Amino acid sequence: MPEGLEIAVAINCPQWQDALPDVEALVFTAAQAAWAAGQGSDGAQSTEVSIVLADDIFSQNLNREYRSQDKPTNVLSFPASEDGAQQPPEMPVLLGDIIVAFETTTAEATEQGKGLGDHVCHLVVHGMLHLLGFDHQSAADANDMEALEIDVLAALHIANPYGEAIAEDEGAR
Repeated sequence: MPEGLEIAVAINCPQWQDALPDVEALVFTAAQAAWAAGQGSDGAQSTEVSIVLADDIFSQNLNREYRSQDKPTNVLSFPASEDGAQQPPEMPVLLGDIIVAFETTTAEATEQGKGLGDHVCHLVVHGMLHLLGFDHQSAADANDMEALEIDVLAALHIANPYGEAIAEDEGAR
């Protein structure tokens, strides 16, 4: 584990472990890889992140309450601090929370012809990068974030989740 990163995983939906007995290890690995790539930690202060493996009902409730969208979504990320406030050095940096919804994630993996484990890793990487300040609000930001996701996933031996579109776009630069 990268020095200083603490990951708390809560499995609130038992279907996760039924479908992926090693889901906790996958989530840890993906979160660690994204943190190392997106943060470039110097290990000066420990960092904590919480990852909740939930169901669609939990995701929908959060999505409705915090994003005004009354539907489940594959992954949600909630940064602990929006203003960049610094905590005392003896306290860990609270990065935030990532929530991954089982039914939506499983359906997407099936529809896209991806392994569930690979798709979960992608969503955790995506959520971690959001917590680290990356976004996809503009086309340039989206390209940067997706390129970093592709690199992190490649290091985990996971295929480009965006298919050829990103690879072709990269070749045009």
